[in-house]
Amino acid sequence: MARTPSSRRWLREHHEDPYVQRARREGFRSRAAYKLQEIQARERILRPGRVVVDLGAAPGGWSQVAAAAVAPGGRVIALDLLEMAPLPGVDFIRGDFREPGPLEALRGCLAGRCVDLVMSDMAPNITGMRSVDQPRGAYLAELAVDLADEILCPGGDLLVKVFQGAGFDPLLKALRAGFERVAVRKPKASRARSAEVYLLARGRKV
Repeated sequence: MARTPSSRRWLREHHEDPYVQRARREGFRSRAAYKLQEIQARERILRPGRVVVDLGAAPGGWSQVAAAAVAPGGRVIALDLLEMAPLPGVDFIRGDFREPGPLEALRGCLAGRCVDLVMSDMAPNITGMRSVDQPRGAYLAELAVDLADEILCPGGDLLVKVFQGAGFDPLLKALRAGFERVAVRKPKASRARSAEVYLLARGRKV
């Protein structure tokens, strides 16, 4: 099938992207690794010994950063609908965590332990229509928050991608009610034209 002009333009921009080129040089699986690295440098959400759940993990850029940062003694459990090649220090579960099988697999990995950090870089398949993409993104963010409510330790943290627009303010309000503090972060590696930001909720209230 012939590519459309918009898809050709995206591919050209992607290959010319300095973060894409840097990721190839430095061995990261995606440019998204630099978003997490920037947040980590500022916030120190990843520390040795922490247990981390990475939602929407494939191809593994965030899991790579997290696994290195929580060693020694830490653990990363990654979930995605797509397959992900193995990574040292990362347990991968393929599937939709809303469904019983993957959710039970996650609970099995945790073996009754709560989680120090839930992080989600999940995004919908982009259609280019804001009226469609933004609600889908909000829904994914809400799913991440719901899972965090179940598995986060008291005092634990949540990092979740959201898209500014409808649903953003209610989600921000809900997080502020459930956590000690909430910050909005827009890493430099996020494309300027993208409506994505990251909500960092710290210190889950009991």
